[in-house]
Amino acid sequence: MSYEPRNPSYKEEVANSFSQQAIMKLLGAALTRVEPGIVEITIGYRPDLTQQTDFIHAGVIATIADSACGYAAYSLMAPGSEVLSVEFKVNLLRPAKGNSFTARAEVVKSGKTLTVVNANVTADNEVLVATMLGT
Repeated sequence: MSYEPRNPSYKEEVANSFSQQAIMKLLGAALTRVEPGIVEITIGYRPDLTQQTDFIHAGVIATIADSACGYAAYSLMAPGSEVLSVEFKVNLLRPAKGNSFTARAEVVKSGKTLTVVNANVTADNEVLVATMLGT
């Protein structure tokens, strides 16, 4: 789906907001794609982000998916807007093992108050490990 951003400086505002997120810094996350209604966030494998069997923790996967969804929605919002998640559902499809993990979020429907976004998280850009539907 193709969207027209309401804010001509959406890329800069997404990048600026992302750079202020302490959790993204803690995870070593990078903003790897920003387009109208589409955002990707990538992290590398780190042992300190794993659970007891050395897979990336589900909470970490959900965190990058949630942020990707939020920024995909934010990329279509009017200047001066703020974004917060009000609801999301995560399906963990297989263990998160690999060298890098990318959450790719794409707006399903952009509204004035609520926006619905879908994100897929892949390991090494090919193996689907989780999906999220967020509002």
